[in-house]
Amino acid sequence: MMKNKFNPKRTGYLILGLAMVFLLSNCKKETEEIDTSYPEIVASASAFPQQCSIVKRGESFTFKAQVSDNVELGSMSIDIHHNFDHHSHSTEVNSCNMEAIKTPVKPYLLIREINIPAGQKNYEATATINVPADIDPGDYHFLIRITDKAGWQTIKGISIKIN
Repeated sequence: MMKNKFNPKRTGYLILGLAMVFLLSNCKKETEEIDTSYPEIVASASAFPQQCSIVKRGESFTFKAQVSDNVELGSMSIDIHHNFDHHSHSTEVNSCNMEAIKTPVKPYLLIREINIPAGQKNYEATATINVPADIDPGDYHFLIRITDKAGWQTIKGISIKIN
């Protein structure tokens, strides 16, 4: 009859082999795709406002923009502020007729977040914007900021006039 002898070296190899199998089986096989693309603000005829649009004090208008991303959209904001000093962040090719430089007395300022539902790759953003009747009329900037889930951001800056 053959006697089984305990071999510590063989047992160590067996334990090491089982540990390697366990560790390798727990490794994730799929790798997450890294998003390196900026989100887009899609130019369309239905977007509002457009470069050189005119809005009226004491009235409302509907902001409308189509945005998209290759993986997932994140957050969006709009910013309206005066351009009485003719500074620039326009991303548009054509320029608008501008009034003379002036000192603001009661300029309009709006910064608003636009909610985008989770999981969206394409979204049509809309918001009603009320323009107060007692603000300074003149040249303004309308900035749209879209950020995707990965943190990439696109800014569209257009010039508008408030009369």
